[in-house]
Order: sequence, then structure tokens, then C-alpha cells
Amino acid sequence: MPDGWPPGPAGVESFCRLLLDACVGHASAVKANLAFFEAWGSQGLAVLERVRAALPSDLPFIADAKRGDIRSTSARHSVALFDSLGADAVTVSPYLGGAAIEPLLERADRFAYVLCRTSDPGSGELQDLAVTARPDGEEVPIPLYLRVSRRAAAWDAGRGTVGLVVGATGPAELTLVRQNAPGLAFLVPGIGRQGGDVGATLDSGPARDGPAARRPGGGLLVNLSRSISRAAVGAADPAKALEEVARSWAARLRV
Repeated sequence: MPDGWPPGPAGVESFCRLLLDACVGHASAVKANLAFFEAWGSQGLAVLERVRAALPSDLPFIADAKRGDIRSTSARHSVALFDSLGADAVTVSPYLGGAAIEPLLERADRFAYVLCRTSDPGSGELQDLAVTARPDGEEVPIPLYLRVSRRAAAWDAGRGTVGLVVGATGPAELTLVRQNAPGLAFLVPGIGRQGGDVGATLDSGPARDGPAARRPGGGLLVNLSRSISRAAVGAADPAKALEEVARSWAARLRV
């Protein structure tokens, strides 16, 4: 949250409502990072629920939760995020395997973005490791993130309920992921403050076949957070500043 707003749940809610009022007309979806609400305990979760309830009914809400646990726990995550919170989509960690997270992937009326090649500076520490699909090593090793992209495509099985989180900070990797998962929708962080590649994102971000290709923009969602929210800092009219920068980014990223 930018400086200038009171700390605590009340300040978070005030800024979220200002941000939403200014930006929803230019947004394809709204994504909330749950950790920033959970940090305030029950009051923060109550703010999250009110913010979610304030969204237009036709604007998808993504719970950035990065959940991933054994199957029984994932089943409760599904209830908590999809049913109780009312999220239309969630972010999911694939580390425990497809069977474990299937409850988050199988809902026909919801969507899951699987972490693949993320935008953080240390993402390559594990995601770039060369792996084989078979223990005998007969397959040519590929980076782990490409293995994840292929498995996510298999988990989706043409249902159109599974996508990938792929950072714009690695344009070459983003292109490779698209080649390996041509039919999956992408959620792309890393544009703006993180310096991600806009051109590569617009070129490789949209899906090329399957249900995602038939969605607006080929199922491409570009995540912008600080690049918009920081426009309110020091502005004489924060709402106007937020709306202007949101409108500018929407025009720049239109596919």
C-alpha cells in the first residue's frame, strides 16, 4: 500500500476501494494477493471479503493464494477460495503434483493458474533445473518450468480450466512456455516496475488454440500492481491519477 494512507485494515480497505473505483473500467480482472490481507488477521480477511463483494459481478476475481498441498487439504482450499471467498480463479503451486492439487483444477465453473516460470529474481534457482520425465533418463532433459507447462496442459485436458503464471521478466522463457503449452491461458506478472518485456508478452502471451484462444486477448491477463498503485503517491487527485495510468496501460496492452 502506498505511503499516505493510514496503516491497518481500515487504510487497506480505503485504498482498495479508491483503486477499484478508479480502475475497474479499464481492467479485465482483479487479482488480490491474499497475504496482504491475511497479515491483518480476521480484520484483514473481513476487508478482503468486502472488497470482493464490491466488485462488479461480470469482473473476474483472482485469489492470488499460491496454494498447493495434499489432496484432502486442497479440497478444503477449493471450498475456502471458490465457495466461501467467491474467487473465480486462484493461483496454485504444482510442487506436490497434479493428483494433490486436482481439487483446485477440476472445477468446471472456476479457473486455476499454475505457477510455471515466475517473475521474481530468484525464480531460476529451481525452475530452470534440467529434469527428465522418466527416471531412466532416456528423455532429453528440459527445464523444470517447461515440464510444469506440459503437465499443466495434460491436467487441463482441453477443459479450459487451467492456465499458467509466466513472468514477463523472462521473455525467452515465456516464448518457450507458449510453444510447449499453446492452448493454455497465461497470467503474466512482471510488467512495469519489474521491467518485464511488453513486446514478448503481447506476442507470446495469447493462446494459439483450445478454449483459451477463443477468449478475449487469447486468454492473456497481464498483472499490474505497483505500476498503477504508486500513481496515487503525492498526487493532488489520487483517483484521477490512478484512472489515467490505468487507462494508459490498458491501451498499451490491448491485444
